Amino acid sequence: MDLALVWFLIIAFFWLGYLFLEGFDFGVGMLLPVLGRNETERRVMVNTIGPVWDGNEVWLIVAVGATFAAFPGWYATLLSAAYLPLLAVLVGLIGRGVAFEYRGKVDSVRWRRNWDRVIVVGSWLPALGVGLLLSWNVLGLPIDVSGNRVGSAFAALQWETLLGALAIVGFSLVHGAVFVALKTEGEIRSRARLLALRIGPFALLPLLGLLLTVQLRAGSTWTWVCIGVVVVAALLSLMRLGIGREGQAFALMALVIVGSVVALFGALYPDVVPSTLDPAFSLTITETASSPYTLKVMTWVAGLGAPAVLVYQGWTYWVFRKRIGTGHIPPVRVP
Repeated sequence: MDLALVWFLIIAFFWLGYLFLEGFDFGVGMLLPVLGRNETERRVMVNTIGPVWDGNEVWLIVAVGATFAAFPGWYATLLSAAYLPLLAVLVGLIGRGVAFEYRGKVDSVRWRRNWDRVIVVGSWLPALGVGLLLSWNVLGLPIDVSGNRVGSAFAALQWETLLGALAIVGFSLVHGAVFVALKTEGEIRSRARLLALRIGPFALLPLLGLLLTVQLRAGSTWTWVCIGVVVVAALLSLMRLGIGREGQAFALMALVIVGSVVALFGALYPDVVPSTLDPAFSLTITETASSPYTLKVMTWVAGLGAPAVLVYQGWTYWVFRKRIGTGHIPPVRVP
């Protein structure tokens, strides 16, 4: 198989992993003041993602790093043209990471509330930024024959790309609520399940709208199947959640994002960055790929290293698989 195509699929897989794992991270952060009615409940919510949030962010680093190494032309054009969404992602992730570490360092209600606000903002910003970045990539950028953006930094900002931002936010909210219901017990669990059931049908509509927009522009017959899988999986997820099967609902949410990523990258292929000015200016897999030797070396490195990383991360989730509740939260101890 052509190694350039292999790495296109690998990068799509990295984005899939990031959206699935970091998606519930974002959702938990965005819902912190909604589901956490007091400090103990907010600590429960933070603890549900405490062991895994930093590992989930690695998927973004790997996705961008693999793009840089395997498709330098794709990396250069996309990240230089969409630097504002990327900046929002980085600022949000940095602020959120600091907040997780600092919120418990001082025994002060005001201190913790301020850092909680940073967590909330630091979860909304990356979700919006990632949504814009992906929708700009799939729907296209105003690039010329040299791959340079034409116009201002907001030239690609259209209603379709804003729909992409809302799609990731909506998915993250539902995904985060389902995850909290899966990982907690007591009132927080019931509250999270009820919230997911109430907002799910509406919060997931932007994702469906994005998929249909991309499909009508560049999709094919088989990508319609992916959209059908997304719709069915979303409905089944909410149905299983309604009868208290949070694990099955969470697995079906994984199927939602799998179908979405396959549909988006399937419609993108064989381009990596479509041009909205002229289809002839679009960047393709072939013309942006690194040399065959570089791709071969990367394949050997990924083949040896990726399984170890996946096993380690899977083991982490297994170790911290049990539910937690307010009864598991000890009193605040400030160092």
